[in-house]
Amino acid sequence: MKTVFDSEGLLFTPSIPKSDAIPTIFAFPNEYSVGITSLGYQIVWGTLAMRSDIQVSRLFTDIREPLPPYPEILGFSLSWELDYINILNLLESLDIPFHSSKRNENHPLVFGGGSVLTANPEPFAPFFDVILLGDGENLLDNFINAYKEVRHEERSTQLRHLAHIPGIYIPSLYTVSYQSIDGAIQSIQPIAQDIPAKVQKQTYGGNTLSTSTVVTPKAAWENIYMVEVVRSCPEMCRFCLASYLTLPFRTASLTDSLIPAIEKGLQVTDRLGLLGASVTQHPQFEALLDYMAQPQYEQVRLSIASVRTNTVTEKLAKTLAKRDTRSLTIAVESGSERLRKIINKKLTNAEIIQAAVNAKRGGLRGLKFYGMVGIPGEELTDLEATVDMIKAVQKAAPGLRLTLGCSTFVPKAHTPFQWLGVKKESKKRIQWFQKQLKGIDFRPESYNWSVIQAVISRGDRRLAPLLELTREYGATLGSYKRAFKQLKGQLPELAYYVHEDWEIGQTLPWSHLQGPLPEATLIKHKQYAHSYF
Repeated sequence: MKTVFDSEGLLFTPSIPKSDAIPTIFAFPNEYSVGITSLGYQIVWGTLAMRSDIQVSRLFTDIREPLPPYPEILGFSLSWELDYINILNLLESLDIPFHSSKRNENHPLVFGGGSVLTANPEPFAPFFDVILLGDGENLLDNFINAYKEVRHEERSTQLRHLAHIPGIYIPSLYTVSYQSIDGAIQSIQPIAQDIPAKVQKQTYGGNTLSTSTVVTPKAAWENIYMVEVVRSCPEMCRFCLASYLTLPFRTASLTDSLIPAIEKGLQVTDRLGLLGASVTQHPQFEALLDYMAQPQYEQVRLSIASVRTNTVTEKLAKTLAKRDTRSLTIAVESGSERLRKIINKKLTNAEIIQAAVNAKRGGLRGLKFYGMVGIPGEELTDLEATVDMIKAVQKAAPGLRLTLGCSTFVPKAHTPFQWLGVKKESKKRIQWFQKQLKGIDFRPESYNWSVIQAVISRGDRRLAPLLELTREYGATLGSYKRAFKQLKGQLPELAYYVHEDWEIGQTLPWSHLQGPLPEATLIKHKQYAHSYF
């Protein structure tokens, strides 16, 4: 009987596992079509599958490969906060206790990685034995190699050994104390002197970035071959996790990496996705565009992730239009010059308008803006400026289909705005936009989801019981409020995590986890923002 796995076109050669290979499960806590579209998941799975000392099986919420009866390692890639529910569901289906403290020698080591856990793993810390912080290129192999050194030792010995590998965080080896049971964190300390006081996120410094290891018609983006053109973003918008958490900005080599990767992928598919937070800021992007404009690639369907506004040229639009792209997405955040200075968005309204004009001239049919409400320092006049900017774009590029996706500001760990809370008036400001913006496709993100996101993004270990409750109640804001009410007196109230501004100098849930920039630098960047308030 054929399965979805039979439709996969592999772009690597899996190794034949040795007789003593480590039985491993690598899971994605969502459906196959979603997980197999994740480039990060593909890369980790491919890395494991190319090791002869690993026998890896994949697990999704809807399908699975044949699983080993006694796995030694179980890994999860977590890239969306609410997928934690499926992590718990999958652990339950495998008869593995949720909490690491309740597992014994017969249970696998449960590890996790991905952007959510790298940013702030603390709400999920009790569920994992091991958390990998940062880029997986070297970190994953270092983890496996270190595990092999203590493979036949007791679980406690294994964890202590792994704790000494840079980027490997063992939550159970750190004690968190609180000023009061429902108050702020007092301190986070390792349980022994030989355990590192801080765990440093690992950063890959090479110029060969990630590319797809598999192409399949069953992916959410059917038959797409993905190429990572850049990693991080040089703009450093002060709210942006995708920039601050992944610094420094790195680019793939055009001749040594990008072109060979593209040629390899286009041998198996005609759909190409260029990925990165700011693809068009690759220093050789024009040359890459010229390469893709060659006649032999006329049948290729090309898509590009969000691009910087002032790089939307008529040439770019023409190339994309010829390659079956109908619209572009640019992040403008706001039409207010003052707000853009607060967040360090180096952009003018004139550049936004010109991008729209270039998009239309180049043959694109639509332009999608990413906007935001609740930005620190925001006033109603700033929202009015956004409406005025949209109207100016409509006038300058009539007939171009405009979309405005609008989110609520949510504080993220390791950014200058991590100390600031979600503004309660954001919900009404989204509604205000809805009334003011006529003639465009307005797509607001749920304010309720933003509140849940803030709970998790600024959460600490006391949230673990709450997350288990919301799994039972359903992942809605009402469920979270119900869980907070049920656990009243055992943790701070919801407003503490979501709406309150935290004090500079207080111990944060992730204070023992070192991101790319020291806290002193983040404070300076926050002070720069306040100078425009």
